[in-house]
Amino acid sequence: MHTSLPEFDMPGDEQVHLAAESFRLLADPTRIKVLWALLQGESSVACLAELAGAAPTAVSQHLAKLRLAGLVKGRREGTFVYYSAANNHVRTLLAQALFHADHIDRDIPSEHAAAQALPHRPTGT
Repeated sequence: MHTSLPEFDMPGDEQVHLAAESFRLLADPTRIKVLWALLQGESSVACLAELAGAAPTAVSQHLAKLRLAGLVKGRREGTFVYYSAANNHVRTLLAQALFHADHIDRDIPSEHAAAQALPHRPTGT
């Protein structure tokens, strides 16, 4: 049935696997806070730990996983590493997830969500 639709297109298995892996890695509140902070600019582990309300060792472990998934990148300066979001795709992905969460939290009907191009800055950040 779907294959008869002229514009129907399914993503490939590898693309689906990689997308699912990205969502799996984002399924953690600390990682979301860390990524949101990195979207504001480059930061160190100590600063990210303070912003996320987590121990530096835990944030370091989260960053290692996010780096392996290609969601963050690191820049070494002497003995310090400064992290940043890997690219604008990360911004779009996280912004849309937070936008969706905001609409669920405030019980905003989906037709209002479709009318907005970009999310507003979530409260408390």
